Amino acid sequence: MSRAVVEKWLFELTNLPTASGLEHRVSDWVLAWARRRQDLETITDTGGNVLIRQRGRVSRAPVLAVAHMDHPAFVISEVAGGDAAFEFRGGVRADYFARAAVRFVTGEGKTGRVVVYDADTRRGLIRFTGPRPQPDDIAIWRLPKPSPGSGRFMAPACDDLAGCAAALAFLDRARKLPNARHWGVLLTRAEEVGFVGALHAAKSGSIPRAARILSIEASRASAEAPLGGGPVVRIGDAATVFDNELTNLISAAAARKGIGHQRRLMAGGSCEATAFGAYGYRAAGLCLPLRNYHNMGNLDSVEEGSGKARVTHEEIALSDFHGLVDLLVIAAEAVDGTSDLRQRMDTLYSESRHLLT
Repeated sequence: MSRAVVEKWLFELTNLPTASGLEHRVSDWVLAWARRRQDLETITDTGGNVLIRQRGRVSRAPVLAVAHMDHPAFVISEVAGGDAAFEFRGGVRADYFARAAVRFVTGEGKTGRVVVYDADTRRGLIRFTGPRPQPDDIAIWRLPKPSPGSGRFMAPACDDLAGCAAALAFLDRARKLPNARHWGVLLTRAEEVGFVGALHAAKSGSIPRAARILSIEASRASAEAPLGGGPVVRIGDAATVFDNELTNLISAAAARKGIGHQRRLMAGGSCEATAFGAYGYRAAGLCLPLRNYHNMGNLDSVEEGSGKARVTHEEIALSDFHGLVDLLVIAAEAVDGTSDLRQRMDTLYSESRHLLT
């Protein structure tokens, strides 16, 4: 599939409104994408996670690229007079809510402004104009017109819909490869409020216990993990380190194949690899460096207390995105192998143990 086509998927997915528990626009797009490919089958588990597999019998344990379908957003709970009460589902600093302009996603012309926000409960009020919103409507930030630089991509929700697009592009390649029938994709729900979809998949057994997980995220960029530096083989997150053997296999394979990448901890947050690992799944992490994490522009200076909070589009490097698709293919091949680390340690010992006598 050409890069132009994959970038079209990226654009369409990252511009879909979504929220934890209200991911139906994304899942509908994904299911329609899968239905156009007769060699794929989809299973929606009891939690609404979407598993896409290749048809036919397989003898090897699955390798699943996992990404989540939600993004931080306002969810309307009640409407009274000209105010809409909301719950904000996702992690955004309180600084960004003060008089913030929003738009409702159902119906044209419905806009509003945040007039109350309680950071402890993540609840507040939007004073709206135009048609009356309804409970369970989604409101999202009213963002400025994007102005990406060369090689950059900007959208309302790169985290983690860019990951969803990369996972689908990976699976589209897998369909054409020999010995890759056991590769698939799992797209989860409600990650932004505590990995709820991933936890459901793990606890309910909707994916095989022997599955190897390639957990995809868009994670906050830094000087150590910059945009354009390549996709990241993520060693761990703020909560834990991931499966060391899978991580080492992926890094070594990427180096052998000449796939540009970064190997980083990315401790700015936690991801679904942590959730799966806690329930005994072998999970590795891959991610895209992300600018304006959760639509928080100017975040470094806001955290330092020296800048004004402003919401804006999330941003990734297209080279990182296409590199992530390449890396996913290499990673899926690599995790079927075994590490030679023990053998290399044995060789080192044999060559130098005389120094101990």
